[in-house]
Amino acid sequence: QVQLVESGGGLVQAGGSLRLSCAASGRRFSMYAMGWFRQAPGKEREFVAGINWSGRNRDYADAVKDRFTISRDNAKNTMYLQMNSLKPEDTAVYYCAADSVPYGLTPKYDYWGQGTQVTVSS
Repeated sequence: QVQLVESGGGLVQAGGSLRLSCAASGRRFSMYAMGWFRQAPGKEREFVAGINWSGRNRDYADAVKDRFTISRDNAKNTMYLQMNSLKPEDTAVYYCAADSVPYGLTPKYDYWGQGTQVTVSS
């Protein structure tokens, strides 16, 4: 049973920083791509960033490029999202997601965490 648990959300002023963590369990973490998504009130869930199984390949949504950094520590079964220069429009529930195919080239995010709230005040 794959479990994903996010942490690190909270309230921060515009221009501030937060680091989200996603702790994974239930299978060999290092074999699977991971990603971060977010959903703001009244909006659809959107892709934020993704990282392949090795950590060498990373992808970002245009809205967060150059401000957010995705990373992973396969020894700790944990993925991170470092968020800098936060804006009020970054306010959302942030979700951790995991691919269901080992060493997949195109992630199929079939596993999801419960989400963590990030609120950026102006």
